[in-house]
Amino acid sequence: MGRTVIDPDNLPYSDGDFYAFEQLLAPAERDRLQEVRDWLAKEVRPIAVDCWTRGQFPTEIIPKLAELDVVSPVRRQGHSNLLAGMIHAEFTRADTSIATFMGVHDGLFTGSIEVLASNEQKEAWLPDIYALKKIGAFGLTEPLGGSDVAGGTRTTARREGGQWILNGAKRWIGNATFSDWVVIFARDLDDNQVKGFLVDTSLPGYTATKIENKISLRTVQNADIILDNVAVPEEYRLQGANSFKDTNKVLKVTRLAVAWQAVGQQLAAFDVARNYSLQRQQFGKPLASFQLVQQQLVQILGNAVASMGMMVQLAQLEDAGAAQDEQSALAKAFTTARMRESVALGRSILGGNGIVADYEMAKIFADAEAIYSYEGTHEINSLVVGRAITGIAAFV
Repeated sequence: MGRTVIDPDNLPYSDGDFYAFEQLLAPAERDRLQEVRDWLAKEVRPIAVDCWTRGQFPTEIIPKLAELDVVSPVRRQGHSNLLAGMIHAEFTRADTSIATFMGVHDGLFTGSIEVLASNEQKEAWLPDIYALKKIGAFGLTEPLGGSDVAGGTRTTARREGGQWILNGAKRWIGNATFSDWVVIFARDLDDNQVKGFLVDTSLPGYTATKIENKISLRTVQNADIILDNVAVPEEYRLQGANSFKDTNKVLKVTRLAVAWQAVGQQLAAFDVARNYSLQRQQFGKPLASFQLVQQQLVQILGNAVASMGMMVQLAQLEDAGAAQDEQSALAKAFTTARMRESVALGRSILGGNGIVADYEMAKIFADAEAIYSYEGTHEINSLVVGRAITGIAAFV
């Protein structure tokens, strides 16, 4: 019996969009999504495994990203939140690390400037940020503060004349080893409120050290930041960041982006597992011909479609200005839980090859753990929703 040869790209539903959600986009936005998808297939996916294995970020890709012009698709370019979400899912589908770089620079950093800076500050800073001439990072999480950082920010800011003196430490700060700027949130010693500052990473007293030995998002350059009497001029204090409630305006939107990443991660698992099962021969026939393998593929697809359906509705609510924090929290909790199951099933389909980065699935499987935890853990987001539906807070 000859070997069965199947072209996985010429099968129905090969794109994973089983319910045709992309048809909800306007024609011009569908074209834009396809342009981004084609670019990712050419520029990102071919180098993703090598960069991940070496733990090095491909800085040479930044000028190409600038040409693609994907920073701030909603506020700057006027696209829908649905397109923005689908683009972020596609970035993740190609490589979670590059998607996270964009999530940090575009969502967290750029979003902080767009939401919390004064008009004068925006005019001065945003052109270079949009053009990726200035790379940004977002400094909120601390060595001893994760989910409780809202009420327990240990980094301090002290006003001295026309400048602020920052002291403290931040941890897990993506892009921070090579960023030009970082938004630092610190507790004002005078009024005990959390304020935001745009910090030039070349300032004396600022150091960023790469976090080594990660098993997830190895391409992302996460860093430990030390702020030792860093002097920041008053004009670099974000004028709209005067309490943690202001900071949360940024986090609400980026939590949606992480939920879209969970969609993209599941589509990546589906792509790799389906293609592998169609091409891999076992007992003289494609692995995909076995009932249990088909059941696993269907479960991955079902999880991805359910997650995408939730995100499509939430993006539409966001476009209408009606999305609530609790809805974002539920989306992040639900989609990442489905993602964890999906990537585990995908890894199982590849068997032993599923733990070797060369076959992509090991990277997809490991990267899912970071998505599951950042922008609010599954547990914290669940408790946010629990508080909304019971009226009882299970955490302080």
